[in-house]
Amino acid sequence: MVQLVWFKRDLRSADHRPLAEAAACGPVIPLYVVEPEYWTQPDTSRRQYVATASALAELSARLEWLGAPLIIRIGTMVEWLGRIHRAIGLTRILAHEETGNAWTFARDHAVRRFCREAGIALVEYPQFGVVRGLRDRDEWGRLSQAILRAPPLPEPSGLIAATRAPAGEIPSPEQLGLAEDLCHQPQPGTRQSALALLDSFFAGRGAHYRRAMSNPLAGADACSRLSVPLSTGAISIREVLAICYGARNGQSAVPRTAIESLISRLHWHCHFIQKLESEPQIEHRSVHPAHERARMVTVDNDPRLLAWATGQSGYPFADACMRSLIATGWLNFRMRAMVTSFAVHHLGLDWRACGLHLARLFTDYEPGIHWPQVQMQSGQTGINTPRIYNPVKQGLDQDPSGAFTRRWMPELAEVPLALLQTPWLAGVGHPAPIIDPGQAIRDARARLAQLRAEPGYRAASEVVFYRHGSRSRRLENDHPQRDRAIRAEKAAIARRQFTLGF
Repeated sequence: MVQLVWFKRDLRSADHRPLAEAAACGPVIPLYVVEPEYWTQPDTSRRQYVATASALAELSARLEWLGAPLIIRIGTMVEWLGRIHRAIGLTRILAHEETGNAWTFARDHAVRRFCREAGIALVEYPQFGVVRGLRDRDEWGRLSQAILRAPPLPEPSGLIAATRAPAGEIPSPEQLGLAEDLCHQPQPGTRQSALALLDSFFAGRGAHYRRAMSNPLAGADACSRLSVPLSTGAISIREVLAICYGARNGQSAVPRTAIESLISRLHWHCHFIQKLESEPQIEHRSVHPAHERARMVTVDNDPRLLAWATGQSGYPFADACMRSLIATGWLNFRMRAMVTSFAVHHLGLDWRACGLHLARLFTDYEPGIHWPQVQMQSGQTGINTPRIYNPVKQGLDQDPSGAFTRRWMPELAEVPLALLQTPWLAGVGHPAPIIDPGQAIRDARARLAQLRAEPGYRAASEVVFYRHGSRSRRLENDHPQRDRAIRAEKAAIARRQFTLGF
């Protein structure tokens, strides 16, 4: 029996069920195919490839040490499977399921078709707490937890190579034709970096996680920063959760509340990926039909899109966030929400045009998280409370010292702090805003109100909620924990009043 393990966005040797299953059955061919066509897609970028290549190099060294070097090839997956099958005859292929973009979705279909026609067994396993073929969202929580709560699988003690073929080289970004990137040192996507991040987080770096996560400057240090190695699959979500559970139940320099917050966000990771798994069209089409009908496509050379994308909108805090993202490849969650909301609501840009640009800038781009989030933050879902972030207010709230804004907007160095987020009032240091902030917010609210008043809007929202909504909340209730806390406080007050009455 000739087995092949197909590596995709799961570049690790531990908690890797396809590899573990193959190792238990005999000789194996570990294969990774660098697919040039994928790296020409409008949501991919050089910074993403550099992070992937770092994880690939680490995995290659590890598999060689275990006894079966990683076979790296360049081309299409079907092409290389055909070559290998003709040369030695494949019996089965083992792989993880992938919830990717439309291109990988089509690629996976082509591989399944090839395997059927060639008589090769294709065995796919879930990688996250994501359920393929889910029929009822009510069942997702139970099924997802069964996956995530299972103990991580150990790395195989050794591998037997099924071929003596040369391992092959990892192509450079230049060989793939990937353009130069202003993010010169993107965060690595390796397992070693993931474990180091976890060590430092629980050694004390995450002590102020809950308070600092929304701050664009402090959040860069206080957040877990695991999103890049999670996106390459150098570490599994299950492994991270197991480490978090151990820290929560043992001794840690990080408060239990901070650990609970991190665990909660790791579960939200799978909640959002499940949306794209259940409805792949989320990448291209508004979830709510009324919003899809109202869409106005934004062309690539739209001046508003270019100003937003390059940090030249005239709003210092929004521009600082974009410039920071361009240079580092990372932005904290609240700022990601703000720049998306600003682009769609204030500037009137199409969510997909903005989403594609942001996807290329995020080193940690994960399609299953990215597209549902872009739709949610741009008000396309019909099941979430619309959030229209005011970039001036966000700058005052999240960067009260002005340190983050001044770091990325050096032209504002001489502007007093009181005018840092509104330098146009002083007439110095920065171009005037490309839109009037007050009028933009009023126009955005009017557009949303008109859509939400359409006949059938609520009924369509209920359909969306049934398919994608979290079962821990009600329709349009985005803060169930806060609401539960308010109800508990009211009940406590009522009990005290009852006691005092007697």
